[in-house]
Formats: sequence, structure tokens, C-alpha cells
Amino acid sequence: MSSAIATPVIAPEILTPAGKRRGRPDYVGIGLWISLGITALLWFVPLYLMFVTSVKSKPEINTTPQWSLPTTWEWGNYASAIDTGDLWVTAGNSLLVAAIKVPLGLLIAAAAAYALARIRFRYGRTLLAVIAVGSMVPVQIGLGPLFSTMLNLGLLDSLGGLILPYLAFGIPYQIFVLYGFFRGIPDELEESARIDGASTFRIFWQIILPLAKPALAALFVLDFVATWNEYAMATTLLRSQDHWTVPLAVQSFSTQHGTDYGPMNAFIFMSAIPVLIIYLLFQRYFVQGALAGAVKG
Repeated sequence: MSSAIATPVIAPEILTPAGKRRGRPDYVGIGLWISLGITALLWFVPLYLMFVTSVKSKPEINTTPQWSLPTTWEWGNYASAIDTGDLWVTAGNSLLVAAIKVPLGLLIAAAAAYALARIRFRYGRTLLAVIAVGSMVPVQIGLGPLFSTMLNLGLLDSLGGLILPYLAFGIPYQIFVLYGFFRGIPDELEESARIDGASTFRIFWQIILPLAKPALAALFVLDFVATWNEYAMATTLLRSQDHWTVPLAVQSFSTQHGTDYGPMNAFIFMSAIPVLIIYLLFQRYFVQGALAGAVKG
């Protein structure tokens, strides 16, 4: 008589598409979502409070909670802020400075970074180190000599005299970032283009710059925000109100009309709109540029 030995049947594990055991919570994913929610809340709450305050009347600001919606929407605060702070002039000055400085600075930095990445010369590393150190120099250290230099050149209290130091302080950092990006582009691309008869300028303009679009877009957003919000050099070099940029106008508005919370918050909220638009336009490229080099291709 034979006896059969029963073997236990082990059911296979049921896995989710992500490879996780079903029924076990993904604590890492939950933690990431919680962190994302907290971060988004920290960014959203100040904007919400600023906007809600900008559409309230002065009595309602003093009597109602700050986060509550207004009973009567005072859109006239925005018209008052534009007239009082001369927003069109100051925003136009800031936009003109950014429209000239940001693209011109990126073009110069891209050309210099490409030369450092591709041309082999004796003191190339030393020059790159000097540029890297230059990108770390605080702006406040050079305000005194900068004022004297612009005064001697006759460029004090002019937008042109503001653009030049903006370029000088912004280009070193951009060169340092783009140098690493260009070094990651294979030399074979350029060699094949040269075999086809392409010149160095054509290679740079039609091959290298399109490949560097994510890094250039990320630097464009960062540089635009820094130029739009820059205060130290602007308050040192600009004197007349006709040449003021947005940060100087915000400072003057808060000093002279600090108790008019509705118009003041409306002025600050409107001054942040161009930066938000630029970021939304370049968001996709900005994320790609921020992650450039993080994934090995």
C-alpha cells in the first residue's frame, strides 16, 4: 500500500504593476506625496493671502481674517497701484533690461563655454577656475567700485549702465554651467559635421545650441528671475524715478504707502506675474535642464 505525501501548494505572490506586494502600503510613495503637498501649500499660501488682501477694502482688511474672501471685491486697488507706483514705466524698464541682458548674456556665455570645452590650450583649466571663482563673488563687494566706474564712464543713472554690470556678474556662472554640459556632448557629432563641410560657427549654431536647449532654458528662467528681482545694483546705480526697475518701485511703494495694504499687495502681485509667465512658458525645458546629466545616456 503506497502512501501519498501531500505537499502544500504555495500560491504565487500577487504583485502590482509597480512590483509591490498587494496589500502592503507604499510608505515611500505616501511620504513623497505628503512632502509634495506641504511644499505646494507653502508656495500657494503666500500668493493666496497676497491676492485676497489685494482685493479687499481697508476697513475689511482690519476687521476680517486675512485668509477670508472679501465681501466686496475691490478691483480698484489694482488701478490705484498702477497709478501710484507708476507700474507701466518701472515694469517696462525691468522688461527692457531683462530682454537685452538675458539673451545677450546667454549667447556670450554659450560661446565662451563652447570655446573652453573644445579648444585645448595651456591654461584652459586655470581660466575656468578663475571664471568659477568670479561666479562666487558677492555683488555687495563690488558696489563701491562699481559706482565709481559708472560715474567716470558717464553711465550712472542709465539702463545701459545697469545692463553692463548685470552681464559681468551673470556670465561667469552661466559659463561654468554650460561648460559641463558641452563637455558631455560627444565629439563625434562635430567630427561628422566637419567631414560634411560645416564650419565652426555652423556647428555651434545649428548643432551645439539646439542640443543645449534644456540647459539654456533653465539658465534663461533663472537669469530672468534674478534680473527682474535684482535690487542692490539697481538702487546703487539708478537715481531718477524714470529709470527705476520693479524692485525699486516696490520698495518706494512700501515706504510711502505702507498702510495701504490693498494697493500695495496688488502692486506686488502684479510685479510677480511676468516671472510666473516666463516660468510657465519654459517649465518643460527648465525641468529637462535641471536634470541634464543626472541620467547617463
